[in-house]
Amino acid sequence: MLAREDRAGRAWSKANGYGGYTSYASLDDLPTRASVFAELKTKLDRHAASFAKELAFDLGAGRLKLDSLWVNLLKPGAAHSGHIHPHSVLSGTVYVATPPGASVLKLEDPRLPLMMAAPPRSNDAPLEAQTFVYLTPSPGTVLMWESWLRHEVPANRAKSDRISISFNYGWRAR
Repeated sequence: MLAREDRAGRAWSKANGYGGYTSYASLDDLPTRASVFAELKTKLDRHAASFAKELAFDLGAGRLKLDSLWVNLLKPGAAHSGHIHPHSVLSGTVYVATPPGASVLKLEDPRLPLMMAAPPRSNDAPLEAQTFVYLTPSPGTVLMWESWLRHEVPANRAKSDRISISFNYGWRAR
């Protein structure tokens, strides 16, 4: 429904080579637009608070605030190249539809640009020593990471759309 009605989002997706639809640059009010997104925001706020505590963030007088939430429909064959989320502290994705063959989430070791002469890692290296980590989410999976972590979505090999909802949290004054 969003993809059908959001002309600005479809235009942005086309102009920016996004293979499908994203509301990233067009709809900035999803939690107030529909109750399902408001409920999701409430759950994500709890996850973000718990994750920040686990990361030992000292937020001082500030707090983490959801400052963007958008829908992604990645068409078969489409990909989303490697990127980070500047100006955010935590980012993540909730997976709605992951049909057979749907893209994984590829996370990149942040030290990679500094490993100029490092030998490759063995195929059986522990997860924390691998150069890339590939996560295969299923519907309902919520993944959250620090926003500086470079990540990408390789080509969607499914025969139907991979649907997800992504988000960013910023550090804001109370």
